[in-house]
Amino acid sequence: MKPTLVILAAGMASRYGSMKQVQGFGPGNETIMDYSIYDAIRAGFGKVVFIIRREFADSFKSIFEPKLKDRVATDYVFQEMDAFINGYTVPEDRIKPWGTAHAVLCSRDAVNEPFAVINADDFYGRDAFEKAYHFLVNECRPDLYSIIGYDLIKTVSEHGSVSRGVCELDNNGFLTAIHERINLYPEGDRIVYEENGKKFELPSDAKVSMNFWCFFPSIYKIGEKMFHDFLRDNIINPKAEFFIPILGDQFINKKIGKIKLIPTASSWFGVTYKEDAPGVEKSLLSLIANGEYPERLWI
Repeated sequence: MKPTLVILAAGMASRYGSMKQVQGFGPGNETIMDYSIYDAIRAGFGKVVFIIRREFADSFKSIFEPKLKDRVATDYVFQEMDAFINGYTVPEDRIKPWGTAHAVLCSRDAVNEPFAVINADDFYGRDAFEKAYHFLVNECRPDLYSIIGYDLIKTVSEHGSVSRGVCELDNNGFLTAIHERINLYPEGDRIVYEENGKKFELPSDAKVSMNFWCFFPSIYKIGEKMFHDFLRDNIINPKAEFFIPILGDQFINKKIGKIKLIPTASSWFGVTYKEDAPGVEKSLLSLIANGEYPERLWI
């Protein structure tokens, strides 16, 4: 059975200021998602599941169905605020969705096979999808998931600070922890982050998560239990989010299984800030010029 690609596209893009998930960056007005889907199809993925907000369904379908209907199976699921809350009441001051791990839970009825999860607004590269496909087809099981790891130096922005999940590994390349570092930015030839008023340096080749995960469907039952525990502890905090690294960390620490880090040679780029957009367009044009992608993806 071919693996599925799940795309997280329900975020609010608060720092960017608009719906960057469907903004065109390629010469044929392709979104970043288009390039991820193109890479996934040629790697061998058989289905794409978009996780979106209900109010964006018509917009997403009008953009992607004409391109994809004869190329790959598609499905659309909604990240609803009241999904999987198991008797809790959504607080009135809750505006943001419950986070990326909750979004993954919302795809449960659409996915029955090993699957990858990515962000809609991140470019991951062909090598990353080929390695993810190989893992999902040949290695993935209920007690073994994986994460695609990028070099930190390739993931920072020149236009402001970012948050990155910095991976800690054992001697065999398995994840032991992910440390979420916020206010992370380049400073001269160093990469630093700030925490509690202090500044810390990180190695430029540290492996970081860009939210490209590979899961077995067993993650749904595990994640639902963890989300219930999260709500118990955080229901009154309007800004608390149930992120995938939280799920991954508990998967490891509770000895449920292991997460293999798969390093990729691909260069990552994305759009955290409006000022990142010209760089994304330039990077895509360079890849097209080098023959990595056709000038028009879907012709």
